[in-house]
Parts: sequence; structure tokens; C-alpha cells
Amino acid sequence: MSRAHPPATRPVGSNQVGMRQFNERIVLQAIRLHGSLAKADVARLTRLSMQTASMIVDRLIDDGLLVKQARVRGRIGQPSVPIALEPDGAYTIGIKVGRRSLDVLALDFVGHVRSREVFEYAYPDPQTLFPTLERNLGRVMTTLGEGAAKVVGMGVAAPLWLGGWRDFLGAPPGVLDGWNAIDIRTRIAAMTGLPVEFAKDTTAACAAELVMGQGRGIRTFLYLFIGTFIGGGLVIDGRLHSGPHGNAGAVGSIPLSAGNGHAPRQLLHAASGFVLEQRMSERGAPAAAAHDHRAFDAEVWPVTDRWLDEASGAIASTVATSAALIDLEAVVVDGEIDRQLVRELMRRTQRDLDRIEWEGMVRPQLLEGAIGTDARAMGAAILPLYAHFAPTHELFLKSES
Repeated sequence: MSRAHPPATRPVGSNQVGMRQFNERIVLQAIRLHGSLAKADVARLTRLSMQTASMIVDRLIDDGLLVKQARVRGRIGQPSVPIALEPDGAYTIGIKVGRRSLDVLALDFVGHVRSREVFEYAYPDPQTLFPTLERNLGRVMTTLGEGAAKVVGMGVAAPLWLGGWRDFLGAPPGVLDGWNAIDIRTRIAAMTGLPVEFAKDTTAACAAELVMGQGRGIRTFLYLFIGTFIGGGLVIDGRLHSGPHGNAGAVGSIPLSAGNGHAPRQLLHAASGFVLEQRMSERGAPAAAAHDHRAFDAEVWPVTDRWLDEASGAIASTVATSAALIDLEAVVVDGEIDRQLVRELMRRTQRDLDRIEWEGMVRPQLLEGAIGTDARAMGAAILPLYAHFAPTHELFLKSES
């Protein structure tokens, strides 16, 4: 017997006195989710009275957060004036502290990247990383010019155990131990005095997909991101689910049966970009070839082909296990590797999913992510944007279809 899905949540305002800020956020959220809207549509979607919605829109235009667009003519009735977010109304900074690179970018009010700084390394040495971060933050702020005064906060995306897997990364003994005593949020907040939001790196990437990508059309999905390691995030009923320890969707640590009496490996040992990098290096090719079109070159294709087969089988097993625990609509796959490599990996994963016995489970769709390399830093930048302008700190309310 089929069951109807519960209606999606949409921002709904209040006409009561004392709700000014909440209603302003409701209006901003409605326009962010639906795109430019006439005042009448704002009132309808938020369930505010026409008078209240009109007053709020006018106030937000005066505040520089909304802007009037060209009048729309040619329809029945009076011409309407669409209201849109003002791109220069506010900015946020997104910082991704990764195991192989540091990304700093500035996002405007509609989510466009205005400035980007990238610093790559073999492993994350905190003694080098934080001075570089401070310099890169300064350059991003300089690029924004007068807009730097409109930066409302910073978001940070980083692995929860940044000092872990030392041997896997090849870091010298003791270099990564410093992370055990570092509060990343506090350290970064001290650089600018701005408020800082923090999320696990792949959870932040999942947030970007939820707000700007496939998440606009699906309500419950597992998100997989292939970076140095493979990690993930989880969305349930249209909301980002982090779990009690902020570690929901940590698929990289899922154990895989090795067979033949060997100890079980983890998914990250089979489906991480770093594994392909190592094999490229052993073949005499640049490690960076694992992340771009060179992965398809004839001289390294046997390495890529073997990695794709191993990774797809491991991911298919993870998808089936996840689908048995959570009734997923879809699994979204993205990464910082070449897009054609992502697509070939998905093709082979579909093949391996075809071989799984799905009796008693519902097979989820497999979808390509829409954001790509910037997903973690963009997701980090979204966090303060929503903290300041969304109607509730339970982030990422979804609109009705």
C-alpha cells in the first residue's frame, strides 16, 4: 500500500506585533527559494497579509537586501514588479580546511562566488596553515573592497579528525598532533572578530547541494563527496541532519569486508581520490592526474580503470547498506575529481547496484552532484548566510514544489 509523502515545509510568516525580524527573514527565505517574486506572490507564499508583505518588502529594499527588477508586462491585469535578492546586499566567507588544500572564498547574497584563494599542501601542518589562512583572508577582503563591511560572518568546513590518518597521508611523526589542541572556530574567529559557524567538511558540501543543487528537488538523500578521502552528508525530510556528534553521513569509515582472512578495510581505502593519487605516483604519473582529464590518458588508464572498479563496488555496497537503514530517495555523488571521472564512476556503480538483491528494500536513484570542487567552501559560506537571514536556526527549510 503506497503512502503519500507529507507536505514539504515552507516559510510561513505571522501578522502579530513584535515579529518584524522573523517576518523579514520569512520574506527573504521565500525569495531565496523561489527566485524573484511580485509582492502579491510574496504575500501568498508567506501567508502574510498583502499590507504586511508590502511593508516588509519596501523595508528590505531600503535596507539594501532586496531590489526591484524590470516591470513585467503582457499579462492579464496590472503589470507586476518582481522583487529579487540584491547580490551586493551582504557577503559571507567560506573556509575549507582540508587534508590537501585550504580554500577561502567570498559569497554574495545570492550565492555567487566573488573571490577565491587556494593553498595546496601534502598534509595539513597547522604551523603553516593558519598564517597562510590569515593572509588569504586579507586578500579576499581586499578584493571585496567596500563590500568587506557587509560581510556578516564566516563559515568553516573541516574534517572532524583533521589530525587522523597520518600514515595514510604520509605526514611526518608529530606534525598533525597539534590539531588535537586546536579549536579551529576560535582560532579563525580571532583573525577577524567576525562570528564563525562550523560544520564537518562533507556536511558543508551537502548543505551546498541541498540549497543550490539536487536538494531543491528531493527531500531525503545520502550525499557522497570524493575528495582526498570520500565522505558524506545526510538530508532527511528536507533538512540537513548532522547527528548528535555532528558526524552523520560519515561514510568513509564504513567497514568493507576484505575476505581471505584479512582485516576489513574502510570505504575510504577503496573510493578516495588519495588512493588514485598514490597509484598514479607509483606509475610515474603526476599525482594531480587523478583529479583531471589526464586520468583517461592511455598510459595511466589501467590504473584509473582498476580504481573505478574497486571504488564503484565499494560505493554500491555502501548505498545498499544505507538504503536498508534509511528509506532514501536518492544518493547524490559529487567530488573534486574530473566530472567525466565522476560520471564513469556513477555508471559503474549503477552496474554494481544492478547485481545487488533489492528484495525488502527500495533502490534509491543515483544522481550527479551539481556543485563540484567548491562544494565544501560554498557550504561553509552558506552557514552564516542562513544563520543571519533564515527564519530559524534549524537551517535549510524547503519550499513546496
